[in-house]
Amino acid sequence: MRSKKFVKNISISDEAHDRVLFEGSLGELLELSFVEDVLEFVGTDGVLRVGLTEHQLQKALELACKSSLGPEARSHKIQ
Repeated sequence: MRSKKFVKNISISDEAHDRVLFEGSLGELLELSFVEDVLEFVGTDGVLRVGLTEHQLQKALELACKSSLGPEARSHKIQ
């Protein structure tokens, strides 16, 4: 992030599951790239990198579309 003013919340759990929450604003999206299993969002106010494979991303997008669409649209598969 360019500045801490763009960070809304950071939370790190002391529990065994070691959950971490990071909330903030990247500003206007300038670039989106996928290189070596890293999805990178570049915004005017910062950069977010997420480690995941293209297959994991595709599955997540399919699940998100299925849960947000009506029953008739759920039967269509994303290509």
